[in-house]
Amino acid sequence: MRTLFIGDIVGRPGRQATVKILPKLKQKYSPDLILANAENVSHGRGITEESIKELTKGGVNFFTSGNHIFAQAAILPKLEDKKFPVIRPANFPPGNPGRGFQVIETAMMQSVLIINLMGRVFMRHNYDCPFRILDQILNEHKTTPLSAIFVDIHGEATSEKIALANYADGRVSAVLGTHTHVPTADAQIFEKGTAYISDVGMVGVKDSVIGVVKEPIIRGFLTQMPFKYEVADGPVTFNAVYIETDDATKKTEKIEQIIEIVE
Repeated sequence: MRTLFIGDIVGRPGRQATVKILPKLKQKYSPDLILANAENVSHGRGITEESIKELTKGGVNFFTSGNHIFAQAAILPKLEDKKFPVIRPANFPPGNPGRGFQVIETAMMQSVLIINLMGRVFMRHNYDCPFRILDQILNEHKTTPLSAIFVDIHGEATSEKIALANYADGRVSAVLGTHTHVPTADAQIFEKGTAYISDVGMVGVKDSVIGVVKEPIIRGFLTQMPFKYEVADGPVTFNAVYIETDDATKKTEKIEQIIEIVE
């Protein structure tokens, strides 16, 4: 199976760049499945139904998210709809809107388990343990016929992400880090067949601070005063990974980092 996983899409520039570049990437890679992290697609914080429709029309099949998933109140009822192609981290407190994993089918009838988790190190809130939640989800699906299992670990600390990936090695197809918006140079396949990258990166304006206008961010660091950020404008850096997995074993055979500039 061939899969594209796109890093955090930031605001309108990120959405437009994704839609613009996907035809080229489809022609090059012929993906069976296109996934993306969507937690920043609406004004750089949270999601809207319209933003998701724009991206699905552009070719993205399914979306993970992260700590900003509840930022837009209007989206909360949609997260309960299993036909709405967005999941939120599974280790949020029980009873929160939405779901943390889902089995989806590709056009080639391959069943794929998508799992979304939040890291805990350096994060503001006290989430449940992502390691134990991962065990629970995998145990629930141990008899489910699957072609691949993908995990989005949305977190700050590279140590936590790579520890989770090693913990999951041989049990999932890939553990893909998101959240920092900065692509890391450690794409690899572990000994037991699990692909890993500490952070896929973002689809956001290149001349920015992780996708937003630079000056308020710099001023905030200098003054330690509150500030309001805005999504930047200009050429976009597009960060993603391409993964090939074996349908029979669910192991990854190839991971390739994609970094392009979209004007």
